[in-house]
Amino acid sequence: MTAQRIPLSGPRRTRRAPTAVRVLATVVAVIAGLAPGVAHADEPDPARCESIPFPLSGGGTLATTLCRPTGARADAVMVLMPGSNYNHTYWDFPYAPETYNFRRAMNAAGYATLVIDRLGTGASSRPSSTEVNATGDAQALHEIVGALRGGLAGTPAFDTVVTGGHSLSSGVAVLEATTHHDVDGVLLTGYSHGLNVPGALGVISTYQPADRDPAFAGRGYDTGYLTTRPGTRERSFHGAETSDPRVVAVDEATKDVFAATEYPDGLTSTLPPMSTDITAPVLVVNGSADVLCSSVCADTATLQAAETPHFSPAARLRTFVLPGSGHSVNLARNTGEYQAAVREWMASVTG
Repeated sequence: MTAQRIPLSGPRRTRRAPTAVRVLATVVAVIAGLAPGVAHADEPDPARCESIPFPLSGGGTLATTLCRPTGARADAVMVLMPGSNYNHTYWDFPYAPETYNFRRAMNAAGYATLVIDRLGTGASSRPSSTEVNATGDAQALHEIVGALRGGLAGTPAFDTVVTGGHSLSSGVAVLEATTHHDVDGVLLTGYSHGLNVPGALGVISTYQPADRDPAFAGRGYDTGYLTTRPGTRERSFHGAETSDPRVVAVDEATKDVFAATEYPDGLTSTLPPMSTDITAPVLVVNGSADVLCSSVCADTATLQAAETPHFSPAARLRTFVLPGSGHSVNLARNTGEYQAAVREWMASVTG
């Protein structure tokens, strides 16, 4: 299979930096608990959003937000699950949404979205950390996919369902797709088979029990729930060339936890030959400055060549590397280039 490049659709946009007052107000609103799907007064939301609690067959409830584009019926939906250390705000970022909000970008392109808080995070149920693992996350994702095809909570059913993951939840999406073969496309971001072990160990060294962090102390987290130490996220998840200090501040203010037990089976998704069992189209996205990725993330062609052996022809694999971005590609200054690549790929999935 030859390497496929995804061209960018249009020039890079620039924007005027907001005032310090607006930045401070944004961070305060975030810390106070800005609800998902709430439109900013100066940036109309391109979708109608509703929060839908989703009960799981194994117990517990996922907090989900379904957003449908205004003005037209969407037949395709993207199910977006955040990775470890994040909640729904990774996909529905509250600061400068015209640039960093992936959910809104997809809604504006005509696709519905369902953003999920994993168990133990955000507004979802918080079981004992030992009860949470990636296999259970994948089962929850499978139940969500089935509900969307049948009409989630009485909403119109969707013909096309695409799952989207970041980091740990990309592993979850691989587990779900290889187990159930029930999705029409799989978006894997912050994911590759080329792990940079020293970089990964550096990120892991920033973790601590959530109950020791001022942001989560006294909120009943057991010691199996972990989070990043204050002030470490910029180095772990952002690229020096493409990070905005105001974005990093909001990222710190909205950070979340994860269960240590999610990692062992989540990491199996990168072991051969698991991903070769995916039979739906796949797009793999990484940042070229991702400390968790080896030299395979140098550029799009290199990533394509490295990842192709790990997927079957049925996956019609495409890759994209966002120049200068760190692990959290949604939060890079040039994230619009990645959004354009995803829109082009989604057109190929739904066309």
